[in-house]
Formats: sequence, C-alpha cells, structure tokens
Amino acid sequence: MPTIICENGGYDAAEIVTNLRAEINNGNKDAGINMFEGKVDNMVTLGVTECLRVKEQALVSATEAAEMILRVDDIVRCAPRQRQQQ
Repeated sequence: MPTIICENGGYDAAEIVTNLRAEINNGNKDAGINMFEGKVDNMVTLGVTECLRVKEQALVSATEAAEMILRVDDIVRCAPRQRQQQ
C-alpha cells in the first residue's frame, strides 16, 4: 500500500518505502508517509490516527455480510417442498 500511495502522489516510492521500513524496524511504530512533503514522518504528530473501534466494526460487518450470504445460499440450494394436489 505505501508504494501505491507514493506512486499516486508522484513521489519516488522505492526511497520512501525503504525509509519507512527502516523507521518501523528501528521501533518507530508511529511512522508513516507525509504526503504533503513526500517523506517519512510521525503520524501522531500529524494527527493521522485510526480508531480500533472502526476496524472492529468493519470486521463485524464483513462477518455478518458473509453469514447472510451463506444463509441465502442454503435457502436457495434447498429442494422445494412438494405441494399437495387438490
């Protein structure tokens, strides 16, 4: 993802991604790409954060959608009931 983001922004993706990996390997877990300046920067100081609750809700929603698809598939796959002739 960082490579695609850098390329879409017109930056040298190889250099920025290499610097980002180095920062993360050095223990800087808040490192990310500053797209305004085209460099690796601290995302917390830039105000870029992700809420864990959003990720949890996305996972729950995806699970519910998959479960609903499987239920509908089971209903469609079942043989129709025989109707009594009158």
